[in-house]
Formats: sequence, structure tokens, C-alpha cells
Amino acid sequence: MTIMSDLSIVLGAYPRIHFACRAREVRDVASGIGLTEHQVRTLGHLGAEDPTMVTELAEYMGVTPSTMSLNLKRLEAGGFIVRSRDPEDRRVVNVLLTERGRQIRDSATLLDPDRVDAMLSGLRPDERRRALDGLTVLAEAADRLVARKKEYVASLTDSRSLVQ
Repeated sequence: MTIMSDLSIVLGAYPRIHFACRAREVRDVASGIGLTEHQVRTLGHLGAEDPTMVTELAEYMGVTPSTMSLNLKRLEAGGFIVRSRDPEDRRVVNVLLTERGRQIRDSATLLDPDRVDAMLSGLRPDERRRALDGLTVLAEAADRLVARKKEYVASLTDSRSLVQ
């Protein structure tokens, strides 16, 4: 059982670290175009092979389809995505990543390395070691949690195939 104060510490610390160190902009080296955190998050929900409908993407990101369309227009102008009408339903607009968009998506990080370095540099050596050890333990626990969820989903899939 997790002690409530432990939970409060994690829930309070993570947003403060994220706010202080988050990447505010990602710059495409080839074009020099800067992408906002929201635009990079949008790219993170797209694939290069399997198209995503604009309405689904908007719903997932918590914005209106018209707001998403404006965001996608900017990404398309920068060469990061392509939009096309669904051949079976012309009302539907699908979105795919371009190679440039995939490169940005794959290289983007949630945290700005320079800001993280500045934060770590402000710690005494013993504080730095404790902080890094603690983060390592939490990351390993997160990996185990994800693995358990994958195993659970796989067990549901396996049990359904046995029933059919």
C-alpha cells in the first residue's frame, strides 16, 4: 500500500520538474522551422503508414476539429504531414507523417536537455546522485507497470481466441 505522502510527493514533484525543464520548442534542423510543444505532440500521434482521421486526432488531443485543422495546416506547410481525402468517404480527411515529420517525432524529447543540465548542475554531488538513483528506480517501476499491462492485455486477447 502506498503511503499518501509518498504519492503526494511524486504528484507534486513531477509537474514542477516538467514545467521547469519542458521543451518549449523543437527546431527542424533542415528548414529552421520551430515547432511548438503542441505541434510535436500532434506529430507523436501520427504514423507514416496508417492514416489518422482529423476528427479522431482532434478528439484525442482535446480540441475541436477546426482548431486541429489550423494546426495541421501549419504542419503541412512545413512539410511535416500530408492530408488527403478518404477515397471511400470524401468528407473524411486523413493525415500521414512525412519523412521530415517522422524525424521530428522520433528526435523530440519532452524535456529540454539544456534545462535538465542546468537543474542538475544546481545540485550538490550527493543530491545529484540521490536524485538520479531515485529517478532510475521510478523509471524501472514504470517499465514493470507497462509490462504488466501488456501481459494483461495479451491474456485478454488469448482468452478471447480460445472462446471463439
